Amino acid sequence: MRLFRGLLLFKLGAWLGMMGSAAFVRHAVPSHGDEDSDELGLVAVFDGIELKSQASAFRGGSMLAWFGGISVDLREVELAPGAELTLHTLFGGIAIDTPSNWRLESELSALAGGVDAQKQANDDPDAPVLTLKGKAVFGGIAVGEKAGAASEVEA
Repeated sequence: MRLFRGLLLFKLGAWLGMMGSAAFVRHAVPSHGDEDSDELGLVAVFDGIELKSQASAFRGGSMLAWFGGISVDLREVELAPGAELTLHTLFGGIAIDTPSNWRLESELSALAGGVDAQKQANDDPDAPVLTLKGKAVFGGIAVGEKAGAASEVEA
């Protein structure tokens, strides 16, 4: 019984520590960028963010979903050369819709989560390239032509 109680207290302490850390990050690291911004810094902690970008020279940025979700529509964006997005999830999810004429270069990885960076059927060497970096830990990242379809079904 003593071992069970000790294990339960350890798990409770770990969860409370993670929740406290997430609450701190939520207030310490605010999101920046809007639908016209060429660079985004989105942070969704215990929250959700939906954004339809119309940037004229999108350079990329970063996104963090920690016990939250981010849905970004980039289908009306003009991509700048060298555009790069850094994506991180921890018990959260990120869905990014992209146009079919973009090429995605993915360096995404997952640990007890999932990553789906759809390879568009675009062999054009002059196609705009979006580089993706980051990690999904107990969460998911979906990037591609129909990545946000799941969020539209839930709404």
